[in-house]
Amino acid sequence: MKNNIDCTIEIQRIFILSSFVTFFYGLFFIYLCRVIYRSLKKYKTTTKRKILLELLQQKSSFKVQFKRFYLRALFRERLQMLLSAQTFVGQVLAILVFVLSIGSLIIYFINSTDPVGSCSSYEDVTIPVDLTFNAFFSFYFGLRFLAADDKMKFWLEMNSIVDIFTIPPTFISYYLKSNWLGLRFLRALRLLELPQILQSLQAIKTSASVKFSKLLSIILSTCFTAAGFIHLVENSGDPWLRGSNSRNISFFDSIYLVVATMSTVGFGDVVPQTTLGRSFIIFFTLGSLILFSKYIPEMVELFANKRKYVNSYEVVKGKKFIMVCGNITVDSVSAFLSNFLRFKSTHYSTEIVFMGENPPSLELETLFKSYMAYTTFISGSVLKWEDLKRVAVEYAEACLIIANPLCSDSHAEDISNILRVLSIKNYCPNTRVIIQILQSHNKVYLPKIPSWNWKLDNIICFAELKLGFIAQGCQVPGLCTFLTSLFVELNKKVIPKHLWKKQFINGLKNKILTQRLSDDFEGMTFPEVSMICFTKLNLMLIAIEHKSALYSGLILNPPAQVRLHKNTIGFFIAESAKEVKRALFYCSTCHSDVNNPEVIAKCGCKTKGHRQNITGQEAFGNIHNENEHHHWRFDTSGMFHWCKATAFDKVILKRSDKKSEFRNHVVACVFGDAHSTLMGLRNFVMPLRASNYTLKELKDIVFIGSLDYLQREWRFLRNFPQIYILPGSALYSGDLHAANVQECSMCAVLSPPYKHSLSQMPVDTETIMATLNIGALRISCCAPAPSMIPVLESNLTGDQKNLKERRIPILTELRNPSNIHLIEQLSGMKGSLRGTNLHLSTSFSTGAVFSGSFLDSLLATAFYNYRVLELLQMLVTGGISAQLEQHLDKERHCEISDSFTAAFSVRARCKLGLLSLKSTILSNVKPRDHFGQLFCGSLSHFGILCLGLYRMIDGEDCSSSERRFVITRPSKDFKLLPSDLVFCAIPFNTSYDKKDASSQQLYEPINLARMKKTSDLHHHSTTTFLNRDSESNYLATQKQTMLSPKDTRSYSGESVKEHTEKIM
Repeated sequence: MKNNIDCTIEIQRIFILSSFVTFFYGLFFIYLCRVIYRSLKKYKTTTKRKILLELLQQKSSFKVQFKRFYLRALFRERLQMLLSAQTFVGQVLAILVFVLSIGSLIIYFINSTDPVGSCSSYEDVTIPVDLTFNAFFSFYFGLRFLAADDKMKFWLEMNSIVDIFTIPPTFISYYLKSNWLGLRFLRALRLLELPQILQSLQAIKTSASVKFSKLLSIILSTCFTAAGFIHLVENSGDPWLRGSNSRNISFFDSIYLVVATMSTVGFGDVVPQTTLGRSFIIFFTLGSLILFSKYIPEMVELFANKRKYVNSYEVVKGKKFIMVCGNITVDSVSAFLSNFLRFKSTHYSTEIVFMGENPPSLELETLFKSYMAYTTFISGSVLKWEDLKRVAVEYAEACLIIANPLCSDSHAEDISNILRVLSIKNYCPNTRVIIQILQSHNKVYLPKIPSWNWKLDNIICFAELKLGFIAQGCQVPGLCTFLTSLFVELNKKVIPKHLWKKQFINGLKNKILTQRLSDDFEGMTFPEVSMICFTKLNLMLIAIEHKSALYSGLILNPPAQVRLHKNTIGFFIAESAKEVKRALFYCSTCHSDVNNPEVIAKCGCKTKGHRQNITGQEAFGNIHNENEHHHWRFDTSGMFHWCKATAFDKVILKRSDKKSEFRNHVVACVFGDAHSTLMGLRNFVMPLRASNYTLKELKDIVFIGSLDYLQREWRFLRNFPQIYILPGSALYSGDLHAANVQECSMCAVLSPPYKHSLSQMPVDTETIMATLNIGALRISCCAPAPSMIPVLESNLTGDQKNLKERRIPILTELRNPSNIHLIEQLSGMKGSLRGTNLHLSTSFSTGAVFSGSFLDSLLATAFYNYRVLELLQMLVTGGISAQLEQHLDKERHCEISDSFTAAFSVRARCKLGLLSLKSTILSNVKPRDHFGQLFCGSLSHFGILCLGLYRMIDGEDCSSSERRFVITRPSKDFKLLPSDLVFCAIPFNTSYDKKDASSQQLYEPINLARMKKTSDLHHHSTTTFLNRDSESNYLATQKQTMLSPKDTRSYSGESVKEHTEKIM
């Protein structure tokens, strides 16, 4: 039962003054003690020697004082440890103080229902309870005071101020036998310790929940404290008016007023009347604007996102979905969706579930809402099994992991993604994984995962593909653009004004597509099927997926000895998936007389006359004796030219060296230092050292760059032949001349490793400046560029042979494609394609620039058609496929092969090249007025598959590769020009010189079955290095064993002409 008594103003002042007196007196006492201590310390310092002598004379006194100081320090240390949250007792004390503070605050709420002008007597049950709580607070305050190192800092802490202004009035109430509300509302500030208490109890574990609890504690403590002050001053009135303007207002009305003020609503039904109350509201309004506008939206966002993105994904029967994780940002997600949803017309039921470790930003959330019909976002980590269970990854079609190519640490990014793969495979071993890897040497960790499946899972290595594209562009001018155009998707319609622009843009419409071939092609040779597809179906068949006892995998332009089996998968260059369906519907009975390929559709013919599959041993590749005087060296896979490890100091070039020794070589400009991330130059060298190139075709490679950086890369390059290092920089013309850049076949400017910057524009600064420097060089000569001598010499007119200067062929890599406008004017041509789209630029059309930004689209390509990714890897990397890669061991791969026959069998594969219509074997194809005639004639007689053209730009000089542009897959009626160069898939060791066309056997088979047997018989007797005589004798023996008279063909101009006319 409550018994309230009147509380005069004097009694109220006593309660208030007890707190202020305690605070200021304690503050003054601590300050005085500190001054005295510093004075004594200074005094002791001046008399230090005297006191030390006295203490040494009185050893017993010295021991007593030392022991006293030691015990005092030990006591303080133990007390600090006891009060800290690291011990169980400290945690219990902190939790107990928080709970009792809440209890004291509840007692304040109960007592606030009484008038402020009255005091509660001790007959009220809550008063003794509150006194007991404050007695414990006093004890805890004393322990904290003794443990504090800095007493002044402790006295001014918020928790200390709360205790100082709430504990003394309680003891005054015990003396007066009555209690007053006073400043007891300050106990609400203890709510700020709520997050720490919840973490001690392990009630909250995530960062979002911790942040939410902090925001909630700030809002609640501010509201209760402000409402307590308003409740006190409004009920007490202004002190100088002795409470004449006071009024009765409940604590709930005070809360209402504070919340209305914080939210800037201010209804006006409850307003302060005292001067103190109004003054407080003025300053509180300013602070609440910041408080409410900042913390309330964050709380709502955290609460909404927590409930919105922590739900489990509901699997719908019959609806397919994929999971995407890794680098989930606005740029990566928008790029992925634009590429993935290109296939939505045929795969409309596939949903995309994104899993991110953090809630999406407002931009990312807006992006998800715009694609809400296809996307779902779930917050979680792939490394946690409970999150994988929520996303139902075991039912997903695949799990795609996006890498961040702009990260500052590529190795750390790869390792984190590999750990994601490991977590997914441990949870569900059968889940298909498609992962993006930045550095090629990190690929070795993935096959070591026990459940990794080469037939199911895919790796997209940025460094391997990017540098492989550039290497192909160095080996064959324009080839980099030709291959890139097959994977670039144009998102906007372009209407060119010039003919050459129209021809180039039409070529960009073609893509690499796959389709199962018609059963009517069973038993036919690849040249026969390819010519039928090109002439009748308007499709260009370039490769097949072949399965036999000798070899299973992809074959580019197989020889005539390879017969197609049933259900063979073909690889086409075509514009749409609808077009390649013709290869499946083709029927030799129903469509033999059809001239319009668009009318070819599925027929109702049930009895088809299939060709019988020719039995016997298949043959791959072709050979030709070479007059090479070098030693043959290959790695154990037989895929690359190999040599013993070369010391780094032996390949370093000096300016005093004779630069004339280098000709028709490749110059690679590298930017990096001793601390830069390795870009993996091995991926650039490997395609240039592919074993399907003869030793005569290998080009010297000269790297220009920092010696410290190239020394770090050298341990991956030391086993490749004909590689040299020139210390310097491509930004200095003297270093370029030292590398004899004027005689190089191609100068590649490689983008430096990424460094974090606030803007993307400076990313390619060094690359652009080096390109400007090289592009400004002019070589005074009348001869063509070294790389073009075999194919261009006969194309030069009299006026063109008298040219005074030419440009150095450059291939520049841009990390940021939007920087293309900075080097576009280097093309030296007017009327360039406008805009910032790199793939529509003149530099790209001529093969002078490359950007790996399109590699992001391969993630969607690999999901829908993994075979296209395998073909790309085989074309770009020098022949490595997934089937070969799973058998390569890193240690064995770095050794030299001890079997010539085994290496030669793998070596016999097609290579990409650029041939002239005049000075090469293609001149024997007659007629060749149109591309269809050239396609059929070269394929049927020489086994050379023509893929595209490298044509001179109208009115430009043909003596420089910069003046030509790429035409991808011309139509069969496309008219040829005498100066055209042709992109071809050339059989291994086929001699394409015009002088050898009529006198040599150029298209001869090698029986791999017999070669394998011979290799097994002579394995121990065959040495690693074979000279020219041993090689020639061996090949001659193989030809006598394997070739029959019916394989011999004549390649005179007449026979080519007759067969071409028959086909056309």
